[in-house]
Amino acid sequence: MAGKGDVINEIAEQAGISKKEAAAAFDAFVNYISSTCQSGERCAIPGLGSFAVSQRKAREGRNPRTNEKITIPASKNVRFKAGKDLREAVNTKRGKKR
Repeated sequence: MAGKGDVINEIAEQAGISKKEAAAAFDAFVNYISSTCQSGERCAIPGLGSFAVSQRKAREGRNPRTNEKITIPASKNVRFKAGKDLREAVNTKRGKKR
């Protein structure tokens, strides 16, 4: 699994910039997505996909240890939908479609 450091190293290498600059660019990118989602807007990134906030209603659940009924509060979740280019890249193996 690639971590933040791996992504920053790859950005620096491919863009020909320092790791410090790549880290700043990566952090700005993540902050932009976060602030866009916090404001309730959809964030579409061509070639990658889109991030959107969805609402979950409050619902009944059970505590698995005690079997007691509990109310799970309403919440917001971030959904990611991969774009066409990313889906095609994932489904291509060495230049051939799977």
